[in-house]
Amino acid sequence: MIERPAAGERAVIVQLDFGQPDLEDQLEEVRLLAESAGGIVAAEVRGRRHSPDPKTYAGKGKVDEIGAMVAAGEADLVIFNHELSPAQERNLERALKCRVIDRTSLILDIFALRAASAEGKLQVELAQLEHLSTRLVRGWTHLERQRGGIGLRGPGETQLETDRRLLGNRVKLLKERLEKLSRQRGVQRKARMRGDLLNVSLVGYTNAGKSTLFNALTRAGVYAANQLFATLDTTSRKLWIEGAGNIVISDTVGFIRELPHSLVDAFHATLEAATDADLLLHVVDSASHARDEQMAEVDKVLEEIGARSVRQVVVWNKIDLTEAGPGVERDEYGNIARVRLSARTGEGIELLRETLAEHARAKAELRQKALDEAASRARDDYFN
Repeated sequence: MIERPAAGERAVIVQLDFGQPDLEDQLEEVRLLAESAGGIVAAEVRGRRHSPDPKTYAGKGKVDEIGAMVAAGEADLVIFNHELSPAQERNLERALKCRVIDRTSLILDIFALRAASAEGKLQVELAQLEHLSTRLVRGWTHLERQRGGIGLRGPGETQLETDRRLLGNRVKLLKERLEKLSRQRGVQRKARMRGDLLNVSLVGYTNAGKSTLFNALTRAGVYAANQLFATLDTTSRKLWIEGAGNIVISDTVGFIRELPHSLVDAFHATLEAATDADLLLHVVDSASHARDEQMAEVDKVLEEIGARSVRQVVVWNKIDLTEAGPGVERDEYGNIARVRLSARTGEGIELLRETLAEHARAKAELRQKALDEAASRARDDYFN
């Protein structure tokens, strides 16, 4: 398992500029990530480069600057808001004399901190082990086994292979357990779908307000907080909608820029709630400067899990922090495309309920039409 940063650890954040337009938003995001992991941001180091340095990602001069910040801030670790190779991590730790983690390790750590259900913990452990497998040699640098030498030949290499085999066995076991849980979840989903209820999933960037909206609609009491990845486990509830009856609504894990592929793969069973939905409510933090980029990242993950074709309604949340008022916007076909509301204050919630009712009635009409057509074909076959 990846070693978790202790609560209250002091961290130096590193954000390099490779010409990306939303640098300030990225820096704010990594601050929130560090704080969500329980860390204290002691200092920030920025720099501009054309491309990453192959050995240390940041280059010798910048590494020296980071080292000075570590010493001045009495930091325990350095967090790069980038993806580092195993070799770059090792080189940086040797140069800085402290632990170095990258963006992927930081996100995995937060997921480990937040996982509550048995399935969530299995998914996080699988993602961590698959990430760790690429860095296994890092834990044995004191043996210098790659170089060999007197007293270092044989056992060191054998131990590394043993660790890889044990890690591989554990990964296989976790995948088998998750596959079993996925099959059970599939049976439950099919049972819900046979009930002909409208299936709705909340998706969106982390901290967009999905869980707050879920609670506002269902009064479920799901944990909601102003922090990244407050929710990991999918929660489903039946919701009574006036004029349409019951629907099923699910709250899902939030997405984020450069979400590690190992996490997407590990959480595939959880994310199937979005894949199998009739309707996705794409919750957006309308007060965020990076909302367009965040929406694009969500759509990218939906594409990756096979849910891009599911009908979406964009929920423009947090209007209490902007000058926008509650409202509904329709597309050129007359379908509701966007609902403006505040999950925190309740403004516009009724408009969303009306939107869900409209979709539930449309599904019921399609269902009835299909039943009528099937009955008509059965009558024709009987008399012919």
